[in-house]
Amino acid sequence: MLQISHLTHRFGSKVAVDDLTLAVPAGSITGFIGHNGAGKSTTLRSVAGILPFTAGTVTVEGHDVRADPIAAKKVMAFLPDSPDLYDFMTGQDFLGFVADLFRIPGPERRARIARYAQAYGLEEELGDVIGSYSHGMKQKLALISAFMRRPRLLLLDEPFVGLDPVAAHTLKGHLRRLCDDGGSVLFSTHVLEVAQALCDDLAIIRRGRLVVSGPTAQVTGDSSLEEVFLELQESAR
Repeated sequence: MLQISHLTHRFGSKVAVDDLTLAVPAGSITGFIGHNGAGKSTTLRSVAGILPFTAGTVTVEGHDVRADPIAAKKVMAFLPDSPDLYDFMTGQDFLGFVADLFRIPGPERRARIARYAQAYGLEEELGDVIGSYSHGMKQKLALISAFMRRPRLLLLDEPFVGLDPVAAHTLKGHLRRLCDDGGSVLFSTHVLEVAQALCDDLAIIRRGRLVVSGPTAQVTGDSSLEEVFLELQESAR
């Protein structure tokens, strides 16, 4: 579903992502783990086609992100850690705008919006302007806008931050169902317990370089993900 090959990104003289190669198979939830500044967000933004990268290739379901960006973006959705939405729009207007962009027919869009708005408890607030939303409500609206598109690949940067426990539980279920339908998820998180319990595969990045990747059981062994992560951090000092 996603193939990242020798991805490198430089900000001036600083190497933010260094020759990173990672595959995310269809049907897999992959957790992307690393300390602050490790290169997680830069990688996700590069895969999403938002941030131009210095070297390497990224393909999504066979579509090259640089050579054929529109085809790649049609099959994926990306949610940053702080969704940048249009505060002057109502929630309903924003979802309609997204549906227009991705040409979701009227009856189908109404059904999808109603389904996901109810799931995240936002149906009564869709008529309010987004500027009045809390961070958690904006996060829910962004999630609805992503799931209603039915992406094949979903990229999420710290998706659980700001969500209440019920919404977090709902999100976990939606991620699993997306993968059960043949899609894939790559998400970054600092909540290691969630990553270990939810993810089929893990990838740990440090200072822009991939240090460990593979099935969750293989990466953690008899230890917790927290123990593995802290051991890797200690060995790098």
